[in-house]
Amino acid sequence: MGYAGERMSLVMVFAAAMLLISGCSTLPENGQGTVPPLLTYEDVVPDERTSILEVSDSIEGFNRGVYRFNYYFDEYLFLPVVRSYEFILPDYVEDRVSNAIDNINEFGNLTNNLFQLKFTAVGITLGRLIINSTVGVAGLWDPAGTWGLVRQTEDFGQTLAHYGVGNGSYIVLPVLGPSNVRDTVGFAADTASFSLAGPAAWVDDTGATVGFTGTSAVDKRHRIPFRYRQTGSPFEYELLRMLYTMKRDYEVAN
Repeated sequence: MGYAGERMSLVMVFAAAMLLISGCSTLPENGQGTVPPLLTYEDVVPDERTSILEVSDSIEGFNRGVYRFNYYFDEYLFLPVVRSYEFILPDYVEDRVSNAIDNINEFGNLTNNLFQLKFTAVGITLGRLIINSTVGVAGLWDPAGTWGLVRQTEDFGQTLAHYGVGNGSYIVLPVLGPSNVRDTVGFAADTASFSLAGPAAWVDDTGATVGFTGTSAVDKRHRIPFRYRQTGSPFEYELLRMLYTMKRDYEVAN
């Protein structure tokens, strides 16, 4: 797919998101920010689902329960930690932390590009690692990116898809959020690879590994602007399910 095709695909994804949000949003009449109810499409149009919303969700009851758990976990535990992190650290320092984490995570990009036989991407990733780890001072800065070496992001879920493995049923993971069977297996494989053969194994320090994992989790949430139930839509569960599936399809295709 060419650059214009990629731009068009992104436009289509975000256009669909905006249309659904605007079409399904409901503002509380009392203006007090009441949390919208979490309805299903069967509650409103039981026999009229559109094809774009049809995502395999064989354990929907379980997934909706985890979705509600994630909302409360995020709202009352995770986000307060993230806000404290943002309050304590200046934006400049937060950016350095994000860059350093991205540099360490290049290990996953390298291995998965190699598994997919994307040798050009392997070369770019190696170049990024060498440049950012040296000139960029352990990855605190990203000179490789400014020199045109764009990050080649891949994970094992994408690697499985590259070899024809389908999405499988949609899954909502505790804390981690939207996923599917293939991507859950991929996440487990990437985590094991990082721990057994990647940077965590090289350092061989449990304290450092735990510290990196915790900081990485807070940094990742800090970078995601999404907040549960702020769409005002009673169909946020379906919206997220569809957008996650579209996002992963796009990432696999590119």
